[in-house]
Amino acid sequence: MTLNGVVAGIIGHFPVATALCAMTQDEKQLLELFRGLDEAARGSLLDFAGYLAQRADNSHVEPLPEPSLLPRPEQESVVSAIKRLSSSYPMLDRSKMLHETSHLMAQHLMQGRDASEVIDELEVVFHRHYRRLVEQD
Repeated sequence: MTLNGVVAGIIGHFPVATALCAMTQDEKQLLELFRGLDEAARGSLLDFAGYLAQRADNSHVEPLPEPSLLPRPEQESVVSAIKRLSSSYPMLDRSKMLHETSHLMAQHLMQGRDASEVIDELEVVFHRHYRRLVEQD
């Protein structure tokens, strides 16, 4: 086996490495620039890239799916509620809701806020983020 074959075999076991090797020079440059930005600038760049992608091919935009709301059990933990809501709203970017959901979880765990109240508010948070996504669509 040649050295290239060995390297290809090793890289094949690491999907990220395979993806990086398959990138064009422009994609590598964009990734390097992205990594050099702070969180706010990264968000702006992603928003702008999304705008450009939508403008470039507006004819292939698929409609946003409706959430498939899973029923809320009578006795549910806050963690289970977050998992249920994440499954109900798979189209949402959970990283954009991380601050709100972790804040509510902390209120429950550290301040003793009732789980059912926190879950009620989590449902509002997920629904609000879905509505925003629909309005952007």
